[in-house]
Amino acid sequence: MSGKRKKESAVSDDDLRDLSSKIAGLWRFLGRELKIPQQTLDRIGSNNPEDVTAKCYQSLLYWRKNSANPSKEVLEDARRAMNIDTEERSDSSSDGQGDHNVHPVTEQQRLASSSEKAGMWRYLGKELHIPKSVLDNIDMKPSREAVNRCHDVLCQWEQTTSEPPRLVLKQAQQKVNEIYTELEKKLTAALKMTYRKQYDAIQPIPYIRDRLYRIDRIFVEGGVKVLVAGSWERLTSYQDILTDKRATLLRVIEGDPGYGKSTLALEFAYDWGEGVKGSPVENVRILIILRLRQLGGVQSIYQAIKWFLLSEENVQVSDIKAVIESCHSVKIILDGHDEYPDRDSEDQSDIRKIVMREMFQDLNVSLTTRYLPKHYDQSARRYKLTGFDDRARDEYIHKAVVGDAGEQAVRRVKQKLKDNPILSDLCDVPLIFVMFAHMAHEKKDFRKFKSVTEFFRYMIQCFHHHLLSKMRDTNVGQMRRFENDHASLDQMAFDGLSKEHQQLSWSVEEVRRQLGDDCCEYYVRLGILIKEEVASGVEIRFYHKLFCEWFAAHHLARLSAGVWDPSVLEYVHPYDLQYLYRFTCGLSQDSSERLINYLRKLPGGDKFTILCLLEQTGDHDKFMDVVRDLCRETLEISNDDNKLMQRSTLQLLEIASSRSVPTVCLHLDRCLSEAITTGGNLLLNSGLHVPPFSTLETIEITGKGLNIPEEKMVGVLAYADKCDELKELKFNDGCLLPLTVPAARIPSSLKTRNIGVRYDRGHGLVYRFDLGADQWVVPESNIPRSLNVTMKAEDSQLEQQWCVQELNLASAAGIPTSCLRIDGCLSEGFTAGGNLLLNSGLHMPPSSTLETIEITGEGLDIPEEKMIGLLAFTEKCERLKKLTFKWEQLLIPVSVPAGKIPPSLKARNIGVLLHSLDDLVYRLNLIKGKWVEHGSGAAEIGVIGLRSVNQDGHEWSIRELTRASAAGIPISCLHLDRCVSEAVTASGNILLNSGLHVPPSSTLEKIEITGEDLDISEQKMTELLAYAGECERLEKLTLQCLLPLSAIPAEQIPPSLKTRNIEVLLLHSLGGLDYNLKLIEGKWVKPGPGTARIGRIDLYSSNLQDENEWRIRELTRASTAGIPIARVDIDHCSPVADQSGSSLALSRSQLSLPILSTLQELRIVDEGRRMDNTEVVGILSYTAHCTAVKDLWFWYQTLPDRVHGAESTLSTLRSRNVSVTWQDPRLTTKYLNLSTGQWELDRRRRKVCLIS
Repeated sequence: MSGKRKKESAVSDDDLRDLSSKIAGLWRFLGRELKIPQQTLDRIGSNNPEDVTAKCYQSLLYWRKNSANPSKEVLEDARRAMNIDTEERSDSSSDGQGDHNVHPVTEQQRLASSSEKAGMWRYLGKELHIPKSVLDNIDMKPSREAVNRCHDVLCQWEQTTSEPPRLVLKQAQQKVNEIYTELEKKLTAALKMTYRKQYDAIQPIPYIRDRLYRIDRIFVEGGVKVLVAGSWERLTSYQDILTDKRATLLRVIEGDPGYGKSTLALEFAYDWGEGVKGSPVENVRILIILRLRQLGGVQSIYQAIKWFLLSEENVQVSDIKAVIESCHSVKIILDGHDEYPDRDSEDQSDIRKIVMREMFQDLNVSLTTRYLPKHYDQSARRYKLTGFDDRARDEYIHKAVVGDAGEQAVRRVKQKLKDNPILSDLCDVPLIFVMFAHMAHEKKDFRKFKSVTEFFRYMIQCFHHHLLSKMRDTNVGQMRRFENDHASLDQMAFDGLSKEHQQLSWSVEEVRRQLGDDCCEYYVRLGILIKEEVASGVEIRFYHKLFCEWFAAHHLARLSAGVWDPSVLEYVHPYDLQYLYRFTCGLSQDSSERLINYLRKLPGGDKFTILCLLEQTGDHDKFMDVVRDLCRETLEISNDDNKLMQRSTLQLLEIASSRSVPTVCLHLDRCLSEAITTGGNLLLNSGLHVPPFSTLETIEITGKGLNIPEEKMVGVLAYADKCDELKELKFNDGCLLPLTVPAARIPSSLKTRNIGVRYDRGHGLVYRFDLGADQWVVPESNIPRSLNVTMKAEDSQLEQQWCVQELNLASAAGIPTSCLRIDGCLSEGFTAGGNLLLNSGLHMPPSSTLETIEITGEGLDIPEEKMIGLLAFTEKCERLKKLTFKWEQLLIPVSVPAGKIPPSLKARNIGVLLHSLDDLVYRLNLIKGKWVEHGSGAAEIGVIGLRSVNQDGHEWSIRELTRASAAGIPISCLHLDRCVSEAVTASGNILLNSGLHVPPSSTLEKIEITGEDLDISEQKMTELLAYAGECERLEKLTLQCLLPLSAIPAEQIPPSLKTRNIEVLLLHSLGGLDYNLKLIEGKWVKPGPGTARIGRIDLYSSNLQDENEWRIRELTRASTAGIPIARVDIDHCSPVADQSGSSLALSRSQLSLPILSTLQELRIVDEGRRMDNTEVVGILSYTAHCTAVKDLWFWYQTLPDRVHGAESTLSTLRSRNVSVTWQDPRLTTKYLNLSTGQWELDRRRRKVCLIS
């Protein structure tokens, strides 16, 4: 019997699509069972946010590609672990009538129902009349997601119902869908109303409450960066945060205070609420935006949504949960994690679970924060808001400040910013710039400021003056007192910020108690304090954390001016509260000195010291003393610094330069732009310019991948020439400099001043540029004891030139080069003119001091001729001791003609080594040209695998198999996975579908062959056994493919297999059974005395004929081997027995089922089929021949009322006590009286029987 077996071991694309459509809602559970990393599941979920089936399919594709054993058995084990049955029945009747009235719910439909609107499981349970107590028990099961609960509901219902299942289920689902639609409409309408109230009432300046803006009137895009492989990359738009395909489902959006994190959340709310076209939230069904500062003590996110987003709606928390768990398009934004009162709590709140990716794993969640949470899922994609640049500032002035006032008004605002250079970088902070721009536009007396402290003081005064001008009829004297005396407010702010867990909001009662009722109300009316509804009632917070830092600074100034106790700053971290320190230094000269000394002792504190120093406007001598102290150490400008930090360092350098203070070193760490210089200045990637500084003594430049070609190098030298006191210019590893600079382009003063230009290549070699000879040299004092040189495929030609130059230098100076590592950068020619030829076209001559050459390169093919060329190059390297080849996919000749190996290599005993499989190392025997094991002689290779999806690696694997065999190294297994050709063998070798031959191996111990489409006939099986006989150490041959049903002629089985007692196994056949080929008789038998058994097997009309043919073949094999078969279902195949009853012909497929002597139950399902007496008698006769059958069932056919003319058959069945049952089209169950041939009602089984 020929035919191809549908997938049993291997898994095809169609199989994956079919499974994905059946269990889509459980894709993440299946992924975990298949050991797919959580980060990968999150990425798959993010890439397919609205398509659950696509998520399942993509996760299965990932598993198949990356699993060591992507077989159906593994998939089936995962399915069983999840307790899922994916078998699907064909329920369509032949007459085309509906199936809802007669057929039960299959597991596939149960899963589909569970996946669809899973969160509505309680509503579904109510519609199916499941008691509330039962639903409560389902809800109490720990760690159960909605889809599991819904599945439990359906299982519970099926155990208790006596109604026609599918019709009832369909009606219940329709009702639940109607309820869901109404709930979702109600929920989204209420959310949009809440968000509209928020984004329609924006106050750019908190004290001007009569002027409110809608968010789209004032929103301007600032800069956004994303962290990729350790580096921050710029994004083109804020929308990219939600559309970035590289992101996982959790996004962390970082930003310093005032950088617009909450404004960004409101902009997304506006986009969603107003249906803005092109927005990433335009088509989102539900958008949840929660301000985390309001959620202290709130454990449930659903309760939080109810209280803060839907408080005016009559909607239950359970309904909110049901809708969110049922909706496939939900995005969540959690705003202000740094202000979340429970952020460091160990309580398992929903917010903590979401941030740890233990909840809402399939939803897009964005988290805004000033700093990273203490506990969060490390796979989250990080984004950073970088503030306003010139374009954004101009846009805001036009859009929100001057309106129709014209360009002249715009110029006035911008001029006031130019008049305040100290605020230039502060105005990168959107919050500060917004207030600055509005005040600059409205106040004619807007003045110049020397520090950020001065500006903030002026801004607070504006708050007070604005309120006083509106409240002239009230007690102005008391209001003046509150303006000038706010010590209680200062202490409250400082006490809140200096706690281990910062307190940023207070109850109304607590604020009134600390400040007094009148003072509290005054600052609320002023706009500096804000009343806000939280879970516990109403609390008071500062308008923004910057204001809290401002008032806290007044208290810290008083503390530090008195008896100083630094312990009060234990939890006041400058990275989080830099403005608290800056404001304090600007408010008090005495405090400044103490705080600066304190900061300088902290790791990285110098950067904050500079910021604080620039706030001082008092004692000039003390100020300069600190400047001198800072400039005695290296000042660093890093790519990790924000623009404000970079600007403050430049300001310090300007002060030092203008006051003739020597500056020891400026280190520019990965922060130079690609342009390097512009207008005589160095250009940073932040856009800032670094002018020449007259007192700068050393410049040190590092840069990951920073390429400085000749033209730009000339610019750097010209910049150095303008630094009057410069003594040294240093370039560190990561920079790539030109090999030379023409002498005419080098400033002459650099030569006369003898400026040192040094280049540290990073492997012990430091070059000095000889300004007179315009070339790089290595000073004798810097000559290393040895070198290690690595050349990579991705290196530029210039980088390779440096490597060649270093080898030549080492050779000329007699410096040992311990290792030259050539990683994938040899050309296809390998050698030319006695040199190595690189892929850049460069030639590498032999080096007299080179000791080891290591060659790697995936897929690099080194045929015999080129191998001989490499050995010839090796011979010219006089000190060479070792030539090593490292990488699994290097194609190295199996042997090298001994006569072509240079004699000197033999005399010098050069080690030529090859690193192969399983850490095995070969050494080339230079006398014989053969590879032998390099080591103890106890090496062994595990599995050599050849797969159909990786044909490029076949040749390498075959070479390593041959090499190991020739070296006498045992090989535990050769696994051929779906790669054996239809011919199976050729010329005594196994023939692959790639056309390559696998020769027999004398050291091979086991062969595994898999292939669901591989049909091995009797003749091919005989040839395969002959191949196995040639493998002298072979112990086992296992097969997972289509094998002949008949016995193999014993005389055609090689005698050596019998004498060596080789195991030949057919694995994972029908029902997961294994068979052993009994070599003496050539018959397939079950291995060992175990209790092998086949469960239910279905022959569906909907199956491919190949699938049914394979199942029949394996049923026959099991029967022949005496293996019990529990049950066979023949479903809509219209079986007809032949005259003798020795087989059943499946009339719709041209297949026939032979007698199965071990079959225990037979079921025939043929809805709508009319069977006459002859047909019934034929099936009864077939059943009588199947001697182990105890039950025969007819389902849904129309049968004659009585069976006649079959007395002998009925007698046989009666003697074996066989039960013959018929469930007619009306679902009435009858049994056949084997004495009379009459169908009778089955009194013992009155209830409707369902197909299990």
